[in-house]
Amino acid sequence: MNIIISNAVDQPIYVQIKNQMKEQILHGQLQEKESLLSIRKLAKDLQVSVITTKKAYEELEKEGFIETFPGKGSFVASQNSELLREKQLKLIEDQMAKMLEDSKAFNIPLNELIEMMKLLYEE
Repeated sequence: MNIIISNAVDQPIYVQIKNQMKEQILHGQLQEKESLLSIRKLAKDLQVSVITTKKAYEELEKEGFIETFPGKGSFVASQNSELLREKQLKLIEDQMAKMLEDSKAFNIPLNELIEMMKLLYEE
């Protein structure tokens, strides 16, 4: 698990941890039923408070990305493939919404944007 905490990002640390773990799950870098670092170990590795990592794990559990079993630890939750696909599409949709917002702010027309996407997709 590779998590980078940044002070330059305008997000609480627990959100940065949660979002990076969620992306790793959606991209298959963290596999179903894979054991996760303990809350204490992750806090030590990232040099953050245990409360911060606990909050990130709790949020991931609420969203159904991980499961925690007392005495055993936390694991990547088994994902329904249809639900996983829906979450992946939502992630892409959110990123595209941000891209479109920036494109409009920079006056980049849709046809140029589509051309850029085609070139990048084909790489």
